[in-house]
Amino acid sequence: MTNDPTAPSARAREVLDDLYRAAIAAAMPGDALRAALQRGPLHRDPPSDGRIWLIALGKAALPMAEAALAELAARGLAPAGGLIVAPSAAADPHPRVPVVVGDHPEPGAGSFAAAERLAELCARVAPGDEAWVLLSGGTTSLVGAPDAGLPAADLTRLYALLLRSGLDIAAMNAVRKRFTRWGGGRLARALGAAARIRTYVVSDVIGDDLAAIGSGPCVPDPTTAGEILARLADAGLLEGLPSSLRRALDAAARGEAAETPKPGDSIFANVDIEIVASNRMALEAVARRAAGLGLASRVIPTPMAGEASEMGAHVARALLNHDAGPDAQQGSPHCLIWGGETTVTLRGEAGLGGRSQELALAAARALEGAPEGRAVLAAGTDGRDGPTDAAGAIVDGQTWAAIRAAGLDPADHLARHDSYPALKAVGALLTPGMTGTNVMDVVIALHL
Repeated sequence: MTNDPTAPSARAREVLDDLYRAAIAAAMPGDALRAALQRGPLHRDPPSDGRIWLIALGKAALPMAEAALAELAARGLAPAGGLIVAPSAAADPHPRVPVVVGDHPEPGAGSFAAAERLAELCARVAPGDEAWVLLSGGTTSLVGAPDAGLPAADLTRLYALLLRSGLDIAAMNAVRKRFTRWGGGRLARALGAAARIRTYVVSDVIGDDLAAIGSGPCVPDPTTAGEILARLADAGLLEGLPSSLRRALDAAARGEAAETPKPGDSIFANVDIEIVASNRMALEAVARRAAGLGLASRVIPTPMAGEASEMGAHVARALLNHDAGPDAQQGSPHCLIWGGETTVTLRGEAGLGGRSQELALAAARALEGAPEGRAVLAAGTDGRDGPTDAAGAIVDGQTWAAIRAAGLDPADHLARHDSYPALKAVGALLTPGMTGTNVMDVVIALHL
C-alpha cells in the first residue's frame, strides 16, 4: 500500500501502513459475518424449513453474501433466491443469487434497476420464509430510487445537493430516506410476509445508529417530515430542494401523506439486527497492533466529525504536543488513533480529492518542519476517498515544503479542495484499492 518507500520518513510510512492494514483486517465483513453467524441466533435457532432469501446491499455486499452462503452450505442449506447489489461487477457466487451493480455516490440507471430487482425479489417472499438482509455502507445510493410518484432526476439532484452540503452521513441519510424506495423501514415493510428478517450490519456511521446505516431499510425512521423541513432550513438547503420533494415533505408534515414507518410499527416485530463490524472494532485492532510493534497508543474516545481541514490541524497539534495519554511517557514512541467521518463543505467549483486527503493536507501544513518520525495517516477504510483512486494519504513534516518544491501551491490546493494532485505530486497518496469493507475513516498520528 505504501506508494514510495524512498520518500522521507520511510520508517514512519511503513509503520502507518502496517497499522492501517490492521484496521482493515479487523473490519473485513466476510470474516465478521461468519463469526456472528457461528456464535449468534442462527446457531441456536436455525431456520425450520430452509426457505431463506438472501439480500446483500452495499460496498461489502459480495463478501458478506459469500460468507452467508458458506455458512448455509455448512448446514446443508441453500438459499431459495437472493440479490447482491454491489458497487462493481463480480461473478455470481450462487446460481440463485445474482450480482447487480448500483451507482455511487449518486444514484443512476444502475441504482434504479437494482431497486426494481429488489422489489421483484421481495414479492417472491412467502409467509414462513426467512429473509437475511446483509447491510453495509453505500446502500443508500446503490439501491437509491425514488419513492412512488417522485421524479428520479429530482432524487439525483437531492443527493448532489447533500454531498456538497457539509452534513455528516447520518444527517444526509435522515433526509435521503424520506424520498427513497427502500429507506426508512420500507424494506422491512416489503418483506412483511417473512416469518423473520435477520439483519446483519457493517456500520459506517458514528455511534452505529441503525436508522442511519444504509438509510435504515429495516428499522423505524425516528424523524418526522416536520423535523426534516426544520433541519433543511437550518442548514440553508431548503431553497435548493427540488420542488417535488418539497411538496412531498409538506404533505407529510400536514398529515396529508403517509409518514415513513415509525417506532412501534408492527412491521418491525419480526426483525432481528446485529452489528458485526464497526469503526470502533477497527480502532481497537490498530491499538493492538501498535502494542505489538512496541508503541504506546491511545484511541481517542470522541469520534471525528466536522470540517476535514480543521480536524487535520487538530490532529497535527495533538501529535506535536506528544500527547500519548496516561499510558505512555511524553516523547516516547506512540500513536494517537481517531475514527469517524469528517465533512467537506464545498462552495463554488472544487478540485479533486476527498475528506481524508483534505484532512491529511491540512495536517501537513500544521506539521511543516516537524522532526522526522512524526507523521499522520488519514484514510477511508473502504479504500476510496471521494471520486479518486486513493484511500487517503500519509504526510509528515516535509510534505508541505515538498509540494511547494514540486511547483505547486499547497495552500491554494487546500483552499480549493484540490488535495489529490498536491499529494500525488509528492508520493503521499495511499492507494490500497477497494478493500472490501467500509467502517468510516481512520486517522493515526505517529511519533517514532
